[in-house]
Amino acid sequence: MSSISSVGSTASALSNAISGASSPSTTGSSSSGTSISGTGLLSSLGLGTGLDVNSIIQALVNAQEAGPQQQITLQTNLDNNKIAGLTALQTALSGLQSALNELTSNTTYNTYSATLSDTTLGTASTLPDASPGTYNIDVSQLATAQKSVSAPQSSTASVGTGTLNITVGGKTMNVSVGANDTLADIAANINGGSGNPGVTATIVSGTSGDQLVLTSTSTGTKNAFTVSASGDSDSGVTALASSLDSPSSAATDAQLTIDNIPVTSASNSVSGALTGVTLNLAATGSTQLTVAQSTAPISQAVNDFVTAYNSYATTVNQLDSYDSTTKEAGVLLGDQTLSTVQSQISGVLSSNVAGSPLANLASLGITRNADGTLALNSTTLANTLSSNPTSVQQLFSGTHGIGTQLSTLVTNFNSNDGVLQSKINSLTTDLNNESTQQTALNARMAVYQQQLVQQYTSLSTLMTSLNNTSSYLTQAMDALNNVGSSKS
Repeated sequence: MSSISSVGSTASALSNAISGASSPSTTGSSSSGTSISGTGLLSSLGLGTGLDVNSIIQALVNAQEAGPQQQITLQTNLDNNKIAGLTALQTALSGLQSALNELTSNTTYNTYSATLSDTTLGTASTLPDASPGTYNIDVSQLATAQKSVSAPQSSTASVGTGTLNITVGGKTMNVSVGANDTLADIAANINGGSGNPGVTATIVSGTSGDQLVLTSTSTGTKNAFTVSASGDSDSGVTALASSLDSPSSAATDAQLTIDNIPVTSASNSVSGALTGVTLNLAATGSTQLTVAQSTAPISQAVNDFVTAYNSYATTVNQLDSYDSTTKEAGVLLGDQTLSTVQSQISGVLSSNVAGSPLANLASLGITRNADGTLALNSTTLANTLSSNPTSVQQLFSGTHGIGTQLSTLVTNFNSNDGVLQSKINSLTTDLNNESTQQTALNARMAVYQQQLVQQYTSLSTLMTSLNNTSSYLTQAMDALNNVGSSKS
């Protein structure tokens, strides 16, 4: 009897010890908190042993899993946060690169305004290859398009039969005239013809009848037209051709002088006479043309650069921050890659540009705040642009200009094989390894769980056997006791 009691006490002590040692896991393991294989079997066996087998196995699995799972989870979160931080840095640098492209572009500095003192004579526009200067313009004649008008006739009257030949330069259009064609029909055939050399036809209905009006689509003597009738045309078509071949308004070229130098143009949009300048003539007369460098694009580019840099600096401050109150740190605090980017960009900003009238950013009114952002003195910038805009170009876009250096630096940082993408690729590889580790951990925990199931299944079988033996022996002893009592 004493041996059986001892077995029962041992089983109770085992249950108490395991229950007291186990606690729910908070590691976030993929296997923690999940149902255990064979739970139905263990529940029935547990009834025989008096143990909560399901909870015991879950606690043992959680305890075994907690350490490795915590390490994987912490490293995964750290790598993901670093990737997010580096991606944010790339985005900020991309914005800075766009501003630097504007700041170093020749177009920003080679933008000019052109104005005529007498605006009734027309307007002027410029290209990047214009040169500042003042020019005297005298327009004696505007370019015009040829116009020809036919004799009037009834709107329903047919013209005759034959062919009209309309020629502009070396290109001729043959317009067939049918027996029933009116002037309106001929106009439609001219306008709709696939080989139209450059004329438009309209019908003007006057007091004397309809008249066909032909007009060159372009101005200038080279765009004048001639009209003739083919040899097999009747008198009506021949007469029409003759009237249209006598212009009511001849084509002319624009004639003007620029600083007393004669210029002609087939168009009233005169380009090529003055490098980088197009004159759009509207009237004859004399005026003065002033071409000046436009500083507005330069000012905008400098302001855009300061804005983009401050956005970058703000991003860096967040990534490299530490709040002593909340004990929260930026995701790239102490990161060597971030430190490299900061250091090299800061070094360029603080540098002097040799050979430039403006030695550094401070000379242009750009200074650095305590938080690393930039401040721009608009008055200093405006005064410099007014007095010497070329100096701003040299400061930023010269061979050793600050904008040129920064652009090269940022491009290298943000390239596909740059330091930032290389670091992101390395962290991505780490994440893949951590995923592999997680899969392996889950597999080990599944095997461990099954081992525990088997162990507790064996324990349950043993306990059931012992209980059955105990019951049998108890019954046998009771039977012996009953026999002894009856004999006495």
